[in-house]
Amino acid sequence: GDRMWHFAVSVFLVELYGNSLLLTAVYGLVVAGSVLLLGALIGDWVDKNSRLKVAQTSLVVQNSSVILCGVILMIIFLFKTQLLTLYHGWLLTLCYILVITIANIANLASTATAITIQRDWIVVVAGEDRSKLADMNATIRRIDQLTNILAPMAVGQIMTFGSPMIGCGFISGWNLMSMCVEYLLLWKVYQKTPTLAHKSAKVEASELKQLNVKKESDMKPAEGVQLIIEKDVAGSEPQQEKEVGCAARIAEPFITFRDGWVAYYNQPVFLAGMGLAFLYMTVLGFDCITTGYAYTQGLSGSVLSLLMGASAVTGIMGTVAFTWLRRKCGLIRTGLISGVAQFACLILCVISVFMPGSPMDLTVSPFADISARLFENEPLPTIASPEAEMIFATGMPNLLNGSSAPANSDPEMSPEPVPLISVSLLFAGVIAARVGLWSFDLTVTQLLQENVIESERGIINGVQNSMNYLLDLLHFIMVILAPNPEAFGLLVLISVSFVAMGHIMYFRFAQKSLGKQLFVCHTPDPKAAPDSSPPGNTSTV
Repeated sequence: GDRMWHFAVSVFLVELYGNSLLLTAVYGLVVAGSVLLLGALIGDWVDKNSRLKVAQTSLVVQNSSVILCGVILMIIFLFKTQLLTLYHGWLLTLCYILVITIANIANLASTATAITIQRDWIVVVAGEDRSKLADMNATIRRIDQLTNILAPMAVGQIMTFGSPMIGCGFISGWNLMSMCVEYLLLWKVYQKTPTLAHKSAKVEASELKQLNVKKESDMKPAEGVQLIIEKDVAGSEPQQEKEVGCAARIAEPFITFRDGWVAYYNQPVFLAGMGLAFLYMTVLGFDCITTGYAYTQGLSGSVLSLLMGASAVTGIMGTVAFTWLRRKCGLIRTGLISGVAQFACLILCVISVFMPGSPMDLTVSPFADISARLFENEPLPTIASPEAEMIFATGMPNLLNGSSAPANSDPEMSPEPVPLISVSLLFAGVIAARVGLWSFDLTVTQLLQENVIESERGIINGVQNSMNYLLDLLHFIMVILAPNPEAFGLLVLISVSFVAMGHIMYFRFAQKSLGKQLFVCHTPDPKAAPDSSPPGNTSTV
């Protein structure tokens, strides 16, 4: 259900706003900004509450928000003409704001679910076996990529041969059913894994100072404390909160935000996490921007869903490559090899910018008429002239929602498939790069799992998500400032540059960790440290 919504929301917003990327970019901007500001707080909430409560709450909030958003979108599609005439269109604008707000809440809940399940539960279930942890990470990612194939294909076909309104209803109904199934599955996993009921207590020096705790032993229970003991400790919190002033309560979220980022900076895998975050500063992924861009160029929802399915297949290949490379070369070297593979594939995207059929035109200012697009609701021009229409036509009318070349075009040029070169290279590079991307993502994910102590998993991974969204935020700002197709080639070049910087950061981390052994690929990772060793001292992987 989450993958269906992720694919469909960008297409819905483009459809609602006259084939413009503006509303889609604003949605991405809001989502990125929210996780950037609230990522550490979400992670801290995950750390301070029981695992089952966090998983169940985030699951219900996420699915309920998607269902509600789908219902509102159905109403907008049904009565859009009437809404435009009411209150000079302000009611429709209010509906847009409501949709983006609820969709943002769904994304925040999805972030909490990902942190608690993929960064905490899975580590507890795997125990001290790092190979098992790697296999479980790869399996979860394969399931995720399979849903990336099936979900967009289902929604894309429904929207192409049905209507966007039918697509909204289908997604809402699916999320309602999947919420019940996922809730039961979480409960069964929790029951079959008793160690999930044990959680290390999180105690911070700043918290001790604020609460004026006299007995340190009262606030530092041993690791493995039972949840029932946590409830007893929580029972004494109201008395302590009475002693805390209003200013301290207001400052607490800001202190949590600061402490989370400081703790993240002090992690041994800081550079690896930063390297992963820099990969988010890109338009070369199947997010709402790329989907919306392809949609404005005439590709139907059906074709987009097939392209996303192909990218998911290469993503699955990346998970297979990750497990194989990890056994052969070790975890850190796997990330290095994956980065080289990803960057090599993205060279195709760079070449596509300069090939025939590319819409890039640096003579057209990317900032032209931006005020009109923002304040006068003028749709983004996708075809500037008959000549431009010839450029954007792919020569395959069945892929273009029935559109074709103009009747007065040159018959000698119309059968030429030259414009396909640029588009084909662009998507070929993006899809092929998924192999290295997902292998690299799994590498950094496991590095965080192995090197972050249990009591800080939530907040550290929350800050990591914030870093990811910070760079994601920058790429949405780029699109808002330069939404015209002529500037997309420039965004491609900037994206590849940031990917290169991210992998340079990871190379520096690998060099500091392995030293002269960095290029010795026959040395596997060491086994998990014994139980007596501190969980944070695993940076020698």
